[in-house]
Amino acid sequence: MSKIIQDVNLGLNLKRLRESKKLTQADVCARMELMGRPVSQPLYSMIENGTRNIFVSDLMVLKEIFDVKYDEFFQGLLPINKYEETR
Repeated sequence: MSKIIQDVNLGLNLKRLRESKKLTQADVCARMELMGRPVSQPLYSMIENGTRNIFVSDLMVLKEIFDVKYDEFFQGLLPINKYEETR
């Protein structure tokens, strides 16, 4: 199973999308479980906070739960320039 390794934080967009649907983190987790992708609320919180990577399958399920296109997950994000990393 593939994970998306977050080098930019998708969490703010996940939180924005969740809140736009008036869902709590627990609501999202319950829906994910019903769709075969169980995630605990503390783990989901870590994903929103950018401290935990997300599985591609989880992102696919979240797309359905939030009823959005994939580009919504990446709105406003810019790729990190590997040559400008702090040393």
